[in-house]
Amino acid sequence: MHDMVEPLREARDGYLISLNIGTPSQVIQVYLDTGSDLTWVPCGNLSFVCMDCDDYRNDKLNATFSPSYSSSTLRDTCSSRFCTDVHSSDNPYDPCVIAGCSLSTILKGTCVWPCPSFAYTYGAGGIVAGILTRDTIRVHSANPNVIREIPNFAFGCVGSTYHEPIGLAGFGRGSLSLPSQLGFLQKGFSHCFLAFKYANNPNISSPLVIGDVAIAPKGELQFTPMMSSPIYPNYYYIGLEGITVGSAGVTTAPNNLREFDSQGNGGLLIDSGTTYTHLPEPFYSQLLSILELAISYPRANEVEARSGFDLCYKVPCPNNTNPMNDDLPPIKLHFLNNVTLLLPHGNSFYAMGAPINSSVVKCLLFQSMDDGDGPAGVFGSFQQQNVEVVYDLENGRLGFQPMDCALAASSQGLLHKG
Repeated sequence: MHDMVEPLREARDGYLISLNIGTPSQVIQVYLDTGSDLTWVPCGNLSFVCMDCDDYRNDKLNATFSPSYSSSTLRDTCSSRFCTDVHSSDNPYDPCVIAGCSLSTILKGTCVWPCPSFAYTYGAGGIVAGILTRDTIRVHSANPNVIREIPNFAFGCVGSTYHEPIGLAGFGRGSLSLPSQLGFLQKGFSHCFLAFKYANNPNISSPLVIGDVAIAPKGELQFTPMMSSPIYPNYYYIGLEGITVGSAGVTTAPNNLREFDSQGNGGLLIDSGTTYTHLPEPFYSQLLSILELAISYPRANEVEARSGFDLCYKVPCPNNTNPMNDDLPPIKLHFLNNVTLLLPHGNSFYAMGAPINSSVVKCLLFQSMDDGDGPAGVFGSFQQQNVEVVYDLENGRLGFQPMDCALAASSQGLLHKG
């Protein structure tokens, strides 16, 4: 498979990739999600239902896929490995038994009943229900004028969801994921997320690069090893050793952020589908305490109470212009293999509104990790803005380098004049 380059657009909760599906092609925008495998799209013009999604009711992103308008659409069969995977079954016979196949046809491999409807769950509590479908998708090669057709791509045609209003492109390591189906799991991919100020701006996108060119040596990339979780092998984990705030010393991270316990829990999950970075207690509270000591601006307690963020400050801004050069301390993340990432300015504190009375409220966009099984922390997309992130799957490592992603996008022809 040749290299791919797809444009990513910044939306309010993540980064959107356009999927061109079906014959003739239907274009559906979905979120890039490195924390899951299934690619799914909302299906049915009038029949798609999203429960508990009121704030998305008027969202223009909600295009739906109509399988009846595509001459190349097929339902996947119950005997396919993708059907087994979407049902999270250890027994490959389960889906065909549920579909109603006789044992003799199952054993002979001659049952062609469709894959039963599935329900797919997400860590934050979202659920999608639908049918596993195959159709042609079209992707851009490294040459933007060359389009490649991929037949029989497996994805979820979803009719109803809970808390999931917009489809997802799964970029995990499982067989269902988009890079896996396209043959890139032995290579890798990279992205450079635009800053939040470009949210919903149709005139700029940034490149999602897949294949050899994504993992080619370049610039000042620093690589930290990927960790393999024994219970979640399809996810991307790295090890966090500590955090530095301003000129203070390194605050050492707990062991569970850089290693797994005997049950396979721990590690820092890197997830484009989670907006804010989450850290476990008491490490998260230690970070808050160090920041409080380092910052002399007055607290914005009323915004903290209203927003749910734990640390908000009133930052002076003469002439009511949003200050980029404030005195909020820089934050450095220290990963395994002596890798240090200085978070770009704007990746830790964010202005919660327009300046009023010569000050603007900025809040720390880190959050406390809920206790429970799974990862000890999550490295979210907000902290990945203006950073080139390279998933070098060939060598089992993750690379970082700060970068002006808008500048990089314009140099690659991804700045669109209105």
